Amino acid sequence: MTHTTDIRRDHNDDLPSINLPGLDLLAHAVAAAERGWHVFPLRPHDKRPAGHAQARCPHTGRCANGHRTPEQRATTDPDLLAAAWTHASYNIGIATGPSGLLVVDLDMLKATDEEGTPDGVTTFEALCERAGHAVPTTYRVRTARGGQHLYFTQPAGVRLGNTAGRLGKHIDTRGWGGYVVAPGSSTPDGAYTVVDSISPIPLPGWLIDALTARPKPVRDVPAPLTVKGSRYATAALDNEVRNVAHAGDGTRNDTLLRAARALGRFVASGDLTRVEVERALSSAVAGNATESERYYDDVIARGLDWSIANNPAGGRSAA
Repeated sequence: MTHTTDIRRDHNDDLPSINLPGLDLLAHAVAAAERGWHVFPLRPHDKRPAGHAQARCPHTGRCANGHRTPEQRATTDPDLLAAAWTHASYNIGIATGPSGLLVVDLDMLKATDEEGTPDGVTTFEALCERAGHAVPTTYRVRTARGGQHLYFTQPAGVRLGNTAGRLGKHIDTRGWGGYVVAPGSSTPDGAYTVVDSISPIPLPGWLIDALTARPKPVRDVPAPLTVKGSRYATAALDNEVRNVAHAGDGTRNDTLLRAARALGRFVASGDLTRVEVERALSSAVAGNATESERYYDDVIARGLDWSIANNPAGGRSAA
């Protein structure tokens, strides 16, 4: 306990004899706590919280009065941090809510993403450009897989939680009820490292609006099904039209592009005409649009062009 300050700052000559397995990680945990961020242990070389899950809670010790979640266990107490990290090389979790943080998580692409899909960083840059703002300069961390965590302080009077995809594909946010992996931690994919160490800035107002705005009501848009092709093509058109009509802010462009790509193969096979698909998707997005008709027409055209070019003409689908 008495070595906590020395462990973080000096690494003095007495410390090697202590042989603490989590020495470097403890230094990072204490540094985070000194910023006022509430810290808890994650499994070594993993992103999952250490300790037992709620389903296996013994209701003893710290859980004697009920299971304590990682968010409830997170602390800034250096003595408690030393007690945890002096016997294991735990990764570090930061409970974003108690820390007063809202972290924007910009993910890398996944193996299942289609060719041409933008990653989280690219999507966020485009989001900022459409909003008329520069990408915010704030505390920033490079994640193990090469993504980014942008740290912001929570707005006064608003309790922001977690979102997945609300701002755009491959963009999540972590607030109350969530956590992020802190710098100093590592997984088999790599290390979490600080890119910009300045203090987190307040979450910009336009991002607050994007995260708190109520989804606009959308209407069902019946597809103008005049096709004479397969029942499968007809069902696919109807399904994609409904997906586009109900897409929320931040996901609409990606949903529209995926729909155009999915339906383009039926144009290539002759089961649908290009005009039918364009009219159906244009009608679907018009009921919930935030951009100009020309903008969405371009998204549809790009999706269809890509799909038709990558699907052999005449390869008809099974009915």
